[in-house]
Amino acid sequence: MLNGLFITIEGPDGAGKTTVMNELFPILQRTMKKEIIRTREPGGSQIAERIRKIILDPAHEEMDERTEALLYAAARRQHLIEVILPNLEKGNVILCDRFVDSSLAYQGSGRRIGVDKIAQINEFSTEGLSPDFTLYLDIDSDEGLRRIARNRSGQVDRLELEGLEFHQRVRHSYLKLAEANPERIHTINAKQGIQVVVDECFALIKETYPNFFEE
Repeated sequence: MLNGLFITIEGPDGAGKTTVMNELFPILQRTMKKEIIRTREPGGSQIAERIRKIILDPAHEEMDERTEALLYAAARRQHLIEVILPNLEKGNVILCDRFVDSSLAYQGSGRRIGVDKIAQINEFSTEGLSPDFTLYLDIDSDEGLRRIARNRSGQVDRLELEGLEFHQRVRHSYLKLAEANPERIHTINAKQGIQVVVDECFALIKETYPNFFEE
């Protein structure tokens, strides 16, 4: 039986997910009753992190779109079994950078494989597990790419190297997912200052799940 809380943070490249995670996680640690686990996808476990390196390596230009989608699903399965499910069974809180929504947006729409096909692959991978609550950080695709070019000092990954049209398809898919799942997916304007975004994320979680927080 899963007694924990599964929260994901989603968004197109350049939306600031990592920065928001860095700021939000310690706040939740201080204020929540349960242990909170920070993790990410692809990755989060030793095997899944190795798959992540294969997927995102810019040198792997020849990787087929369906190979990419299957590798994401494989990493997700291992992460689920090793990290997510055991902690949810303990009643802990999971704060995860990306989950199935990312695959639907990036591989389903960005790669044009088809959202339904990607959903089928991930239904098998996750056995139907869905986050309880998703924060979607929204930003225009061109602005997101400008942020990456401006702020990323290290090497960009294979997906970040894709052109504007790819990233526009990704964002459009995210917006459709948010529209179709209003009770789970909560959209936040990521063009705002980082503190405003973090404050909005925290307020939404606390308002929705007050029983998980200290009085």
